[in-house]
Amino acid sequence: MTTTLRIVLDRPLDGPATDLGEAARELARGLVATAPSGCDVEAIVPSGADDPAPLVPGLRVAPAPALARRELVTAWQLGLPTGVGGGLIHAPSLVAPLVRHDRVNDHDQTVVTMWDLDAWEHPGEVARTAVVRERALLKRAVRHADAVVVPTHAMAERLVDIARLGDRIRVIAGAPGEGFRVPSDEVGRRRSLGLPEGFVLLSGSARASHGLATGFAAIIAARVDLPVVVIDAPEGEEPHIAELAAAAGLAEGRLHVRPALDMHDRGAVLGGAVAFLAPAVGSSFPWRMGEALRAGVPVAAIDTPVHREVLAEGGLCAEDADGLAGALAEALGSAAAAERLAVLAADRGRAFSWLGAAERVWQLHADL
Repeated sequence: MTTTLRIVLDRPLDGPATDLGEAARELARGLVATAPSGCDVEAIVPSGADDPAPLVPGLRVAPAPALARRELVTAWQLGLPTGVGGGLIHAPSLVAPLVRHDRVNDHDQTVVTMWDLDAWEHPGEVARTAVVRERALLKRAVRHADAVVVPTHAMAERLVDIARLGDRIRVIAGAPGEGFRVPSDEVGRRRSLGLPEGFVLLSGSARASHGLATGFAAIIAARVDLPVVVIDAPEGEEPHIAELAAAAGLAEGRLHVRPALDMHDRGAVLGGAVAFLAPAVGSSFPWRMGEALRAGVPVAAIDTPVHREVLAEGGLCAEDADGLAGALAEALGSAAAAERLAVLAADRGRAFSWLGAAERVWQLHADL
């Protein structure tokens, strides 16, 4: 008898670069690759969505629900039946059929995932509709999920204060894509992106919680005379990010702002970075920090529980902009210092793997 684990793929896996879309694809690949004997993996996708099987060899696709993505998410948010049925269901987000089920007698399980707590910690920075949706889905998870996965113990501790989940919280970290690396055509890719060589790299938007103002202030305080590159900027926010840089004293010609990039271009960008700054605060999984570690780029971060846990001994943490400036100056102080931090980063980066995450997901469902 075959046991099927069904993974909810509620968003396109081959569209514009999004961390959650890439995470879902990588986890699906990992689940297929690590499936125990007698087990297989099936995808639940909204009606009309593209078949994810070509992107995830070995993945079967369940009969599609009768609803497209927006309607399906709304139905699950409200707890309406959609004909998805029971069995073992794993969602790489909060979007899942969170309805009453019998785990003991029918062996039905529903597990969901939270990658950030922005709807609770920074609701003013998130679209109102997104805040309402996330909070509604978490309420349903409290009632019906058999487990809620978060990527760090720091987030697990924070989630305890937000929702009554008891011992149902589990920690399974995310990771860079299994194929993530600095590509062989890195120089050409950076030229196509219009980027210089040898720069300080940051990631994020003009949202206060992303900390770009702190990062820019640290660069100026450290007297680092290098170009500065910001990636993952939402469309239309370039002028706001430029204003933050100018307010910190960063000359306009030194700043290069780019949007979300695919995995290969991100690898190329990291290949040209001399340091990665992580000034964000709050409980969100730091995807770019993980990629910087994997690429062996020296990392300096604001000291938050999440950053401290993910970075461990792989980089430098500081409490504020002045401390971040000191960390950056240390990272760039000499070739020996940069090399030492690069080795520490690469060693830490190897701790994160989607294959390892998939194995823990299989074990989680076995434990349940």
